[in-house]
Amino acid sequence: MGSLLFHTGTAFALCLMIGPMAHAQPSLPVLAIPEPIPAPPMTVLLPVPQDRIESAIVSLDDLGQEMLERSGIPGLAIGVVQNGDIVYMRGFGVRTAGQPTPVDPNTVFLLASLSKAVGATVVAQQVGEGRVDWTSPVRDFLPWFDMGDAWVSDHVTIGDLYAHRSGLPDHAGDDLEDIGYDRRAVLQRLGLLPQHAFRAHYAYTNFGLTVAAEAVATAVGIDWADLSENVLYGPLGMTSTSSRHADFMARENRASSHIITDGHYVETDLRQPDAQSPAGGVSSSVRDMSRWMAMVLNDGTIDGLQVVPAEALRPALSPQMISRAPMATSARTSSYGYGFNVGVRPSGRVELSHSGAFALGAATSFTMIPDLGLGIVVLTNAPPTGAAEAISASFADRVELGQDSRDWLSGYAPLMAALTAPVGSLVGVPAPTTPEMPRPNAAYVGTYENEYFGATTVEEVNGRLVLRLGPDQHTLTLTHWDKDSFVAHPVTENQPEGSVSRVDFASIDRIATTVRIEHLDHEGLGRFERLD
Repeated sequence: MGSLLFHTGTAFALCLMIGPMAHAQPSLPVLAIPEPIPAPPMTVLLPVPQDRIESAIVSLDDLGQEMLERSGIPGLAIGVVQNGDIVYMRGFGVRTAGQPTPVDPNTVFLLASLSKAVGATVVAQQVGEGRVDWTSPVRDFLPWFDMGDAWVSDHVTIGDLYAHRSGLPDHAGDDLEDIGYDRRAVLQRLGLLPQHAFRAHYAYTNFGLTVAAEAVATAVGIDWADLSENVLYGPLGMTSTSSRHADFMARENRASSHIITDGHYVETDLRQPDAQSPAGGVSSSVRDMSRWMAMVLNDGTIDGLQVVPAEALRPALSPQMISRAPMATSARTSSYGYGFNVGVRPSGRVELSHSGAFALGAATSFTMIPDLGLGIVVLTNAPPTGAAEAISASFADRVELGQDSRDWLSGYAPLMAALTAPVGSLVGVPAPTTPEMPRPNAAYVGTYENEYFGATTVEEVNGRLVLRLGPDQHTLTLTHWDKDSFVAHPVTENQPEGSVSRVDFASIDRIATTVRIEHLDHEGLGRFERLD
């Protein structure tokens, strides 16, 4: 009648029965399979001796100077922490191009998107206090907030927005900031944008995250900048750190922002990021940021003070959303937590990181390796060149491997170049040699309306057409291209110097009835209808 196999716990026994009245058989041994011994959850098969870490730290003097010279940027600063102590701080270069004042560890830089991780620790502190939760719906605190879908609007949480999984499109609302809209005005228009699938699509957004931070501040009843100062900067002793741009501009020891003009770095200080302060508006020094890293790496504690409860901080430092699928079966998946990139190094160690970039003059990076209690932050005062990321990556290589695994600046440079490249379909295109003549200027003059961008006006000034956009009446001079098409040359955070924007009119009965503005049309919303 065959055999019967039965399973009890971790032991297996096999009994044979032959015929309905089988004679008793000798007992067979029980084959016991022992329970596996679980490996420690942080086991890494690449030990790092302390002397290798110390050698990597010593090498930063030469590495910082090398990156300064190779990239050509005016100045940078580096800070390193290990096991709660600041073990390295140094400035390189100058605060302002053409001036001799050097960068030092107390020089304050714009952090750009490092603000997201800093702000996430503010939120975690409030989660620990019980005022909000990562799973709190934003509408519990901002009932006016609209995602364009009633169900999503009711259910989108603080964590959804900090993990960039809300469904908002990439960099949603940045174009409104470019033409002068304030924070509340931008947030009220986000629901007009085309949406991706809720919680199923990663898209990096400054103003989506800003909504979440605004909800937290509203729950507490104070301004976000004040909240950040009260619960984080003050307790950590981050005396040079602020979430207000006016504070940054008032610092005596401040690194100016630069852009490249005619092949040279020129001080401009054009970037004013208050509208997206929780996502990009923090300013700080490497001394202050090193204090912050030490706190993060020690589960929210520094100098014996529990600034952020560990159980509230840990979700921010854990994978919450796949940010990039593997490029190959053998490749790693990239993940995002709440305001932090969460990755796995080739050694198997967890890596926490973030970069920040303003085309108008800032590039920053931090990398933390919790298993080693080690973190590095790099701040620069120029548009992204890859120098900040290259220093962080080289340092991590030298810590784990004792040498660089590649020329990181050569690897990062072309990726970063795309962030500052001029945009527009006519960049580099020669003007028509025999263009068709335009209509009289009066045919184009008027007010045009767009639900998302608001009203824009076309006026004639000294015989030329000008376009005025947004609440600040951001003015662009129009140059004729061909027939009813003109070009403008915007210079904003998202349209670097050299950008060219087509401005195309459509007419009925010799009067323009619509205008499409190319640099406002990346979501298909750049068409304006005549009002008068």
